[in-house]
Amino acid sequence: MTPKLLLAAGISLTFASTAIADDKPELIVYTYDSFVSDWGPGPAVEKAFEAQCDCDLKLVAAGDGASLLTRIQLEGIRTDADLVLGLDTNLTARAKSTDLFAPLVERPAVLDVPITWQDDTFLPYDWGYFAFVYDNTKLENAPTSFDDLIAKPDDFKIVIQDPRSSSPGLGLLMWVKAVYGNRAPEIWEGLAPKILTVTKGWSEAYGMFLEGEADMVLSYTTSPAYHLIAEDDASKSAAAFDEGHYLQIEVAGKLKSSDQPELADAFLKFMTSDAFQDIIPTTNWMYPAVFPSTGLPKGFNQLITPSNSLIVPAEQADAIRDEALAEWLTALSQ
Repeated sequence: MTPKLLLAAGISLTFASTAIADDKPELIVYTYDSFVSDWGPGPAVEKAFEAQCDCDLKLVAAGDGASLLTRIQLEGIRTDADLVLGLDTNLTARAKSTDLFAPLVERPAVLDVPITWQDDTFLPYDWGYFAFVYDNTKLENAPTSFDDLIAKPDDFKIVIQDPRSSSPGLGLLMWVKAVYGNRAPEIWEGLAPKILTVTKGWSEAYGMFLEGEADMVLSYTTSPAYHLIAEDDASKSAAAFDEGHYLQIEVAGKLKSSDQPELADAFLKFMTSDAFQDIIPTTNWMYPAVFPSTGLPKGFNQLITPSNSLIVPAEQADAIRDEALAEWLTALSQ
């Protein structure tokens, strides 16, 4: 075969393979930044789902939980997304009120989350408790309550996330509100001098803590598991608060505007399978919503267990969000 014919044949094969690839249906999932990172669950989830769906799964980073919902609201029915993965129960009522999400077609028979799950629109994929994480080689007497944290010296600093863009930030608002109720403004006034900075998302805040810029960072009781398992480092701990810890349940939901509704339903079903749930503990560093048959990795048995599990029901969380946010903004602006 002449060089020209070989070139022509190569071009034809390239076009053919491209056409075959283009024939695969595409499923677009909006999620948060850390989920799609190289060290997050995204790459493994994408590989596992594509192995069984004969499709092209595209995971699109769209900010933390609150930012995800804002983007979906802005895009409306014109959004390219088929699914949103990364909201939590503090946001689900507001998400439902947009009328952009479709009801679940199938609900799993078993969910290993700490509450009875009755939501007919959103499906959990993991859960955990918010906590302040610290370096136990540098901090000997970790605070055991918000009042204890407030009583620390003036040079003691924490990093938190913005509740307007970040689900951990919003979770902290609900945590303070759940524990202190009408005393929440007082607690925020006491905490304000301790806050070094407020970041847009979790990754920035945790990175600052690891760089030694703050004594503690708002994260999860499960965060030390990463250091134990991935780094063989036992220097990070979560401070156990006597009043309890706020529960976060992360969820995914299908959009009514999806042009791949059956494929979206297949992904939601896949989400509660061992193939997905096995990935969660050592990539998202949270508890799986359905405990895989292999159980939890060994490092998880060294984590603190909250003495009290706190959560504001989804509808109430939406109702008190604006009040809690105003209290937070007032305290931080003084």
